[in-house]
Amino acid sequence: MNYDKVINLALERGFYFPSCEAYNNSPAGFWEYGPNGVSLKNKFLELWRRELVRRDGMMEIDGSQIMAKSVFEASGHLASFADPIVRCVKCSSTFRADRMIAESNGTIIPESADLKEFDEVIHKNGILCPRCQGPLDKTRKFNMMFRIGIGPEGEDAYLRPETCQSIFVDFPRLYKTMRGKLPVGVAQVGKSFRNEISPRQSLLRLREFYQAEIEIFCNPDKLHDTARLERVRDVVLHIDNNDITCKDAVENGILPNEFIAYYIGILAEFYQKTGISMEKSRFRQLGEKEKAFYASVAFDFEVETTIGWLELVACNYRTDYDLGGHAKHSGESFQVIDGDQKVLPHVFEMSMGIDRSLYCILEHSLMEDENNNRTVLSLKPYLAPRHVGVLSLVKKDGLREKTDTIYESLNRKYDAFLDHAGAIGRRYRRLDEVGCPFAITVDHQTLQDDTVTLRERDTMNQRRVSLSDLDYTLSEYLAFPV
Repeated sequence: MNYDKVINLALERGFYFPSCEAYNNSPAGFWEYGPNGVSLKNKFLELWRRELVRRDGMMEIDGSQIMAKSVFEASGHLASFADPIVRCVKCSSTFRADRMIAESNGTIIPESADLKEFDEVIHKNGILCPRCQGPLDKTRKFNMMFRIGIGPEGEDAYLRPETCQSIFVDFPRLYKTMRGKLPVGVAQVGKSFRNEISPRQSLLRLREFYQAEIEIFCNPDKLHDTARLERVRDVVLHIDNNDITCKDAVENGILPNEFIAYYIGILAEFYQKTGISMEKSRFRQLGEKEKAFYASVAFDFEVETTIGWLELVACNYRTDYDLGGHAKHSGESFQVIDGDQKVLPHVFEMSMGIDRSLYCILEHSLMEDENNNRTVLSLKPYLAPRHVGVLSLVKKDGLREKTDTIYESLNRKYDAFLDHAGAIGRRYRRLDEVGCPFAITVDHQTLQDDTVTLRERDTMNQRRVSLSDLDYTLSEYLAFPV
């Protein structure tokens, strides 16, 4: 299923759509979730909490979206969080240099490369402005932070470009008040903001976007944790074109230690349960010029789509870069006691793009059932934005009232959808398109014996189920995996 069909589904079925679309001057890079998108996102995050946060006994916080300038001086974002841009001398259009070069002649240059590398490729290949064919100026850096002014004096502050900095700044208090013990994970879900040069492709590159970040604080002298590795030893990872278990990846030096292998293993197990095809996913180790400025070891979890490979999760070993930087700039101690040792913890992070993950789930789940002339969003039942449709065969003879009663009995426990309008086949098709795994049809037999027809989305199989068994039947299929 291609990108355009996913977008059409998203727009027509209330998953997501452009912000302020009634106005022709609304800025790019801002999208909004509709009812089905919000429901899918919430269920995805509940799965994330079950499989990663609660499974590993992590803490979850909710930090501020606006943070002091000092935070980003300490983190290095004000100095280093920038993309290479190039401007047309003739028409003044601005482009991201790495993307413009790749689209012009296929040359791939990491965005963190020296500026002169971009200029050399542009000059050598005679690359001109894509819009007017005018000459290009020299490449320069553009910082993507959103600066704002606080109070009447306009004191400098910034919208956070990632959710993790509040985790780092809050770490000493969290460790003390929550009686932390290394290693300890701290998680956060929320919006981040980046002033992208050329946002495009709906949820794939945004200026305002959702992240789910996990920062695991650890003692750098205790990374060879064989007990943790045993929990995921047989989980198969696709790393740099090789299928290998977590245990073998450590033994063969592909992953640096058992600690990192454990967290990459549970991340892989999480994505297996989202419906994303694991045959179309990989962990890719980043080279020196690709890594973020704070990472010593970096793997990206990437998924193949019809528009290329997308990075969904950045897995970075950040050493003590963050806590050390905040300790230096704030004058406060970020060291903690681990046993009888005073430690400035190192950090391993899993920084997840929620919007991109949801796009991949939609693309990998959307299919055309040509034999039955229908479009099916074959989501995992526990992720479906609507669990069950409740339909009356006709609206007369007391069936409407009976259908309403059944809907009301289910609606507080399940995401149920009530539909009386249109041909029953058309109503089934609408439910199929939003991924609803079950449809209940109330007919004249229901009035006689309190049974309904239960239709399954993927197989279209139908069977009679008594109302007394309905809750048990639904809960069995819709429960999150153990």
